[in-house]
Amino acid sequence: MGRGGDGGLLPSEAPEVLPAVAVATAAVEEESVNLKRKQKSLMATDFFWSETDEPHATRREQILAAHPEIRDLFGPDPWALPQARESIVAVVLLQTWTASCMQEVGWPILLGLSYCFGAILNHNLFLAIHELSHNLAFSTPIYNRFLGLFANLPISIPMSITFQKYHLEHHRFQGVEGFDMDIPSYAEGHVVTNMFMKFLWVICQLFFYALRPLFLNPKTPGLWEVSNFVTQIGFDVALVYFFGWKSLVYLVLSTFLGGGLHPVAGHFIAEHYVFMEGQETYSYYGPLNLVTWNVGYHVEHHDFPRIPGCKLYRVRQIAPEFYDHLASHSSWTHVIYKYITDPTVGPFSRTVRKSNVIPKTD
Repeated sequence: MGRGGDGGLLPSEAPEVLPAVAVATAAVEEESVNLKRKQKSLMATDFFWSETDEPHATRREQILAAHPEIRDLFGPDPWALPQARESIVAVVLLQTWTASCMQEVGWPILLGLSYCFGAILNHNLFLAIHELSHNLAFSTPIYNRFLGLFANLPISIPMSITFQKYHLEHHRFQGVEGFDMDIPSYAEGHVVTNMFMKFLWVICQLFFYALRPLFLNPKTPGLWEVSNFVTQIGFDVALVYFFGWKSLVYLVLSTFLGGGLHPVAGHFIAEHYVFMEGQETYSYYGPLNLVTWNVGYHVEHHDFPRIPGCKLYRVRQIAPEFYDHLASHSSWTHVIYKYITDPTVGPFSRTVRKSNVIPKTD
């Protein structure tokens, strides 16, 4: 009769068996609670898989249907972009001049200047190249490429042409496995599994961004990549010849530090890492947009990649009903801190879709 459960217990068995059952039940419940707590604290071991197309093409259609005047913002702004082009030239000249002054500077000062000053300038140029990759400085694409080669010079590593190829695929194939090289690899996800490894990953994330495409989606270099390489190496060699090795070290450090554990680099994580399940792109509306070409307006940018950064704020002004309800970041520094310290966030905190999900194009 005892196999029937509690209702099948004999009266004489109750004083001896019930306390044991109660203890066992309590232990099971406690273990279940602890397991749930542990599961919540564990980092994901796989991506957030989606069976739908990337969301921005659909949003673009909806927004333009409601606000067709947004089309007036498309393309290079003949009034604003001359100042933008001049700012690229100014930053390149300023950073090159600063590098030329490094030969007599001590290493602690050089390191401090690289982090506090050079990192901001080089990251500004990196995001200028991002703007140029969308042909938003000139109506003629080849002019944008030439300006990209020039903006690349203080970054010291040839990347402007290759970046454009992969970045445009990131827009067209957002989250698509094997195409979007903004998504961490499985190797990264299985190695970066704790706070210390996330800390190292953030410091070295530029290396991952640069090397990931070479392993996951290599492309045959063309004439433009060769031009980028030759121009960049020529600049680096000339810099060392005229101003010494410290000038080049300053620029390389500015690039490395500005793309790692630095507030301006917080956008790398803030843009697409899932901090709220169900949303795969996030904006930031804080003051660092002033030195980063408004890249913080990232939902708006993916909705309308043909609108220059200087006008993205107007998209939100015109169509607030499409943006005000979305989660956004208030601090890129806090994003980096949360990414490192939050045990539930890691490389797999990304929305990914299979390659058989055919993306729409605008």
